[in-house]
Amino acid sequence: MPAVPLLRCMTSLNPENFILKRDYWLKADDQTLLKDCRLDFFKATGKGGQKRNKSSSAVRIIHEPTGIAVTDCSERSQHRNREIALTKLRLEIARQLRLFPPIPPSRIEVALKHREYPLWLARILDILTENEFQIKKSATDMQITTSKLIKLLERDLNLWQFINNKRMVLGLSPLKR
Repeated sequence: MPAVPLLRCMTSLNPENFILKRDYWLKADDQTLLKDCRLDFFKATGKGGQKRNKSSSAVRIIHEPTGIAVTDCSERSQHRNREIALTKLRLEIARQLRLFPPIPPSRIEVALKHREYPLWLARILDILTENEFQIKKSATDMQITTSKLIKLLERDLNLWQFINNKRMVLGLSPLKR
């Protein structure tokens, strides 16, 4: 199933409910989130020996309301791969779905492995998107310094690359570490 374009996701859901849906998906426990998903299991390739080549330990999760799909085959255990794929799914939902007007995060800093990190990430990206990825304006909206915002962003290499790609598309220079 191909990914659903961002604009379609935003307009196919009732705008008043969209903020609740995205945040609900990001806050939901694994079993609740899986109710909105389709799971596929398949055999992974690569190192890991006979167990990896003979068992269907790789996992693909497709979030049906948005069409976002993620896979994981990093572990030999299907159960562990499902947990990792769910984490990846939450991060993808946070990266792809924007809400306007943005709601500032409840906490300025959240650890990368903390359960609330995907929601924090989504809200930071909402603010950055609204301000066209201009760091100074976004930091002012969040009531923090520009250097503090940059330090928060550079902790996550994937986020840093995502923001720099968006800035380059908008004709802005990439952020420097």
